[in-house]
Amino acid sequence: MSLKALDYESLNENVKNCQYAVRGELYLRASELQKEGKKIIFTNVGNPHALGQKPLTFPRQVVALCQAPFLLDNPNVGMIFPADAIARAKHYLSLTSGGLGAYSDSRGLPGVRKEVAEFIQRRDGYPSDPELIFLTDGASKGVMQILNCIIRNQKDGILVPVPQYPLYSATISLLGGTLVPYYLEETDNWGLDVNNLRQSVAQARSQGITVRAMVIINPGNPTGQCLSEANLREILKFCCDERLVLLGDEVYQQNIYQDERPFISSKKVLMDMGAPLSKEVQLISFHTVSKGYWGECGQRGGYFEMTNIPPRTVEEIYKVASIALSPNVSAQIFMGLMVSPPKPGDISYDQFVRESKGILESLRRRARIMTDGFNSCKNVVCNFTEGAMYSFPQIKLPPKAIQAAKQAGKVPDVFYCLKLLEATGISTVPGSGFGQKEGVFHLRTTILPAEEEMPEIMESFKKFNDEFMSQYGDNFGYSRM
Repeated sequence: MSLKALDYESLNENVKNCQYAVRGELYLRASELQKEGKKIIFTNVGNPHALGQKPLTFPRQVVALCQAPFLLDNPNVGMIFPADAIARAKHYLSLTSGGLGAYSDSRGLPGVRKEVAEFIQRRDGYPSDPELIFLTDGASKGVMQILNCIIRNQKDGILVPVPQYPLYSATISLLGGTLVPYYLEETDNWGLDVNNLRQSVAQARSQGITVRAMVIINPGNPTGQCLSEANLREILKFCCDERLVLLGDEVYQQNIYQDERPFISSKKVLMDMGAPLSKEVQLISFHTVSKGYWGECGQRGGYFEMTNIPPRTVEEIYKVASIALSPNVSAQIFMGLMVSPPKPGDISYDQFVRESKGILESLRRRARIMTDGFNSCKNVVCNFTEGAMYSFPQIKLPPKAIQAAKQAGKVPDVFYCLKLLEATGISTVPGSGFGQKEGVFHLRTTILPAEEEMPEIMESFKKFNDEFMSQYGDNFGYSRM
């Protein structure tokens, strides 16, 4: 019998080869257990509101008024909403061609893109052109748009950090390109060595791969490190020398949990370096409303900014964006509010600062609780989470556990994470889903569970881990603390 187009056997091979571990086997099993009545703590994805983070009041007030503009005509509206939220809602509605139910320009509302450009200029101290900013349905859609323009065939390679966020491996696979890994050094707090980059490029070229772009994730996902200015300068010089586009995933730029290494954007470092580099390196920078202290993952708001991209290429990217007609309009307003929050003197300013500061301070404490918790466990070693939303501990699995995993037909860290899930309800992502060195095993968990629940979660993890290591260990053991 001949196959139909959507029979599994005849599907596009790129679709079948595409893997996304964050919503993979562990997540599916966790969902099954939840249906059976087991309490599940979903730490597999950076989804703050799903783990109890409350939305910021001011942006929700503004978007609520934009979604229901008839409320603005109610004479009692000022008794429910503050005056600055009412004014901002009227401002954003004036930017649309018919409210939130109408398509916007395929690049996003010009007025919001102008606000994004002003935010970038305040942050970096250099001008930003709204015409080179595209609003997108989350940063992920922007990444996919740009990779779609870069990857021509399987001989085109993209340098990606390992461990990496699976968006990149999955998209590169889906588009038929080749992922070229460069390994971060765990013993150097997940640092980046430019010599490793050179080796990765040389090896790829020896295999006939044309390396066309490089991805950095700063702060890192899943590794949580912040790149130093010196490191960024090395990366930009490398991209210039090798004629690579730099894709700067900077979605966690608000999530910084230490003072020694603050976030600094790739664009600022590039501009600081001056000509000729500042005129030559092609850079695409990504940001989102899903992370930071906003955590508005479900709204799907993002942007990318293009630096040193030729006008004809910008036109082609615009053409591709136009196929989807318009990014989500309410998410565009969330983006406008993120880059232009209440200012000192505004009615909502004090509450906004109190809420946002409270979230970030709690995340900083949770990052420390989780790191210390992992490092108190037998055979677990974890670098401190400098930024982003994740811990990525190394699990030193005993040989008996590795053998048991093999007999069960599982990758060793998948085996461990499944056992953890069944015993505790903690849903994590095995390190193999992000890439790791041969014979080394990790898991990724978010630092997002409620702060008051964190000690109990870490105690539950420690109890499971101790029992697991006792079962498979034969006195095989190591603890940092």
